[in-house]
Amino acid sequence: MSTTWSAEQLGAVDSAGELEIAVRRAEGDLRGSVPIWVVRVDDQVFVRTWYRRTTGCFGHVLDSRRARVRVGEIEADVTVEDVGVGSSELRADVDAAYRRKYGRYGVATVDRMVSDSAARATLRLTPE
Repeated sequence: MSTTWSAEQLGAVDSAGELEIAVRRAEGDLRGSVPIWVVRVDDQVFVRTWYRRTTGCFGHVLDSRRARVRVGEIEADVTVEDVGVGSSELRADVDAAYRRKYGRYGVATVDRMVSDSAARATLRLTPE
């Protein structure tokens, strides 16, 4: 097992519009997967939500801290760390990654993903 992303995995994250995330239940089985926007900052992978922080898939992943993600043909079991806003540098880097990757959807859409509430919902995904 690796606790770092491979170059192939990071490349898949860069080129994917979304990843599929399936939250691992306490007993070990997986919930159904849902799509979520994903960005990369250096060799780290992040997801955010701009709504429903405590419910749905996002609420479940906050409880279990474990999931399986799929980007194209690549699958990985991950640990999930709630980094929240993090340092001002991390916040700026993740915000910039969302703007670069998803800017084509327009300012109104991207602004939701870089809002204070979305920044508080930043999760780091690390391979198990």
